[in-house]
Amino acid sequence: MNHTRYKAIIAYDGTLFHGFQRQNNVRSVQACLEKTLTKLNSGHPVIVQGSGRTDAFVHALGQVIHFDLETNRDCEKLRFALDTQSDEDIAIISIEKVSNDWHARYNPHQKTYLFKLDIGKPRSPFNRNYSSYFPYPLDVKLMQEAIQYLIGTHDFTGFTATGGSVEDKVRTIYRAEIYEYNNQIHFLFEGNGFLYKQIRNMVGTLIKIGNQRMPVEQITKILITKDRSLAGPTAHPEGLYLKEVKYLS
Repeated sequence: MNHTRYKAIIAYDGTLFHGFQRQNNVRSVQACLEKTLTKLNSGHPVIVQGSGRTDAFVHALGQVIHFDLETNRDCEKLRFALDTQSDEDIAIISIEKVSNDWHARYNPHQKTYLFKLDIGKPRSPFNRNYSSYFPYPLDVKLMQEAIQYLIGTHDFTGFTATGGSVEDKVRTIYRAEIYEYNNQIHFLFEGNGFLYKQIRNMVGTLIKIGNQRMPVEQITKILITKDRSLAGPTAHPEGLYLKEVKYLS
């Protein structure tokens, strides 16, 4: 049967979601979108594919999905309908038609993640769902020095949580930056893909270095030994945002 494939850029507040991926008995972004799209598709089931999953409580500014509909719709009318009928913590930024073999997950792409760390004193209760909080001293220059060692192609086994199913742990980070912004420290990572909890484990390690409880050289040691126990704790999920997905073709 003929169908039209649509690519959409979406944003969501991850606070009340147990991640992007559909799971039994918990609320997910994928399931919410599929429910709304099925309604817009006269009750015929619609499957949503994402560029990748995000964990529980993690946010997205520019997640990319695709889905197929049997009818050829006007993209802006479809975007408006999906946006207004979706749950309030999901926004549909744009929709476009793509070729029927285009795939949000499998077409080559790069991802950019942003992690927000609140260091304000006193702590703001209004930021609690949208940034992690660290009340102790941090040396930003030490963290900026350490983050440079993550740039390049490495085996990131030492920064991966157990439970990931991917065997090949080699990834490339093109850009890694730390900067201060409005009583926050922001960590930015751009790469060709990231492993299960990799970003949060890298941030947790960098925080420990900034707090001078770990030397800058620890990054290199973790990469060489591939030993997760040498890295810092996993940073909290509410500070993490999937910022952008760039497709290479």
